[in-house]
Amino acid sequence: MQKLRLRTHSLLSLGLLLLLPWIFFVIVFFITTKSLHIREDRTDSYAVPMAAAFAGLLVAFVIVGWQMRRLLLKPLEGLGLAARKIAGSDWDIELPQSNIREISEVRNGFELMVNELQDSHLKQAKLEEERRFVIAAVAHDLRTPLFALRGYLDGLEQGIAQTPEQMSKYVAVCKQKSAQLDRLVEDLFAFTRMEYQEAELIRAPIDFGSIIQKSMESLEPQAKAKQISLLLHSMPDDCAVRGDSHMLERAISNLLDNAVRHTPDCGRIYVQYWIEKDRVSFTIHDSGQGFSTEEQEQVFEPLYRGEKSRNRATGGAGLGLTISRRIIRQHGGELAASNHPAGGALLSGWIPADDRC
Repeated sequence: MQKLRLRTHSLLSLGLLLLLPWIFFVIVFFITTKSLHIREDRTDSYAVPMAAAFAGLLVAFVIVGWQMRRLLLKPLEGLGLAARKIAGSDWDIELPQSNIREISEVRNGFELMVNELQDSHLKQAKLEEERRFVIAAVAHDLRTPLFALRGYLDGLEQGIAQTPEQMSKYVAVCKQKSAQLDRLVEDLFAFTRMEYQEAELIRAPIDFGSIIQKSMESLEPQAKAKQISLLLHSMPDDCAVRGDSHMLERAISNLLDNAVRHTPDCGRIYVQYWIEKDRVSFTIHDSGQGFSTEEQEQVFEPLYRGEKSRNRATGGAGLGLTISRRIIRQHGGELAASNHPAGGALLSGWIPADDRC
């Protein structure tokens, strides 16, 4: 049904107020006089038609008022009621319809606003739930190394470690636990910044190969400690992406760190990257046990850790892969987890290439 503009409705209402009294007057005058000729010498015959004209005016007012309430006031009251419900966090609302175009446009705009507010409210609730979960889980993970650190420090203070070998062992454990605490706090800090980091990204053309090289160099000490070989297969001459070099290096380092921690001693980690049309693709393949079906679906969820990695000796709070995926996505790419056909975990991703790549 075609909707009327408010001014058209106003003109129709004004026309009804002007015409209906005359119609009533003419009809009653014709009924009473059997003629449509108005004569000055029969003024007494106009009393009934004038009363009819007045009645017609009242009927016109009633019709116009009823139409105004149905088409204008009632929809506006409905919008006001819906706004009060939304203010009370009640999203179960029904917005009224109107045949007036302006009121209908207001209603459609209000509906769009409600949908956006509802999506924002749901997202905010999800983020708040995730934040509480992260804080609770990380606080729990912080407690384990803190208790161990305090226990070994108490042992040193009370003289339990008497020989140089025992004291050296106690100090080494304290350093290990303090490093674990530092990693947990750093992961938590990076995770909480991810929601607000996009506007702060320093985007510039950077060589993706240098990001890979720096990340591998930073993980060499941990890899050598487990006699793991880090092998780089592909080295394109010019492979540029546009993004934040610091954040991208952190993302790749997290992926390599995860691979080192879950690769057995004397294992291998294969790193490969290449240019593919308008994107730079990369893979990190380790010789570990790979992901289970459940892990492939949930490995990027905050604080998720597979059963094989729940031992705190592996370190981490289960945020590394989550942080990496968010960084990659903020750069317009994607990151996925799977198993390599030859065995072991496979992390594959891509980032849009720069124009000069």
